[in-house]
Amino acid sequence: PKEFVPEPLNLRQTLTLSGTVMQDSNTGNMTHDIYDMLSYVSHIATMQPGDIYAMGSPSGVGTARETPIYMTAGDIAVCEIEGIGTLTNPVVGP
Repeated sequence: PKEFVPEPLNLRQTLTLSGTVMQDSNTGNMTHDIYDMLSYVSHIATMQPGDIYAMGSPSGVGTARETPIYMTAGDIAVCEIEGIGTLTNPVVGP
């Protein structure tokens, strides 16, 4: 609920890959702000508490680096948005 996040347009967002910071940005840098995106999504889907909506990626994507970095089996990807929470995903392979 919005009362738990009083200023969603100024939150730090990071992604670390096995402890290495790959992305470090702020929701204020998003191409479309959170209000516009949630309005758009609400016309397509019914939102429920706890839903997670992926809204793109800040700069630092591994494939866009001079030497590309790809996730491999055993890596741990940790996405965090200040004041909202952390999502940790192990990377598994075939």
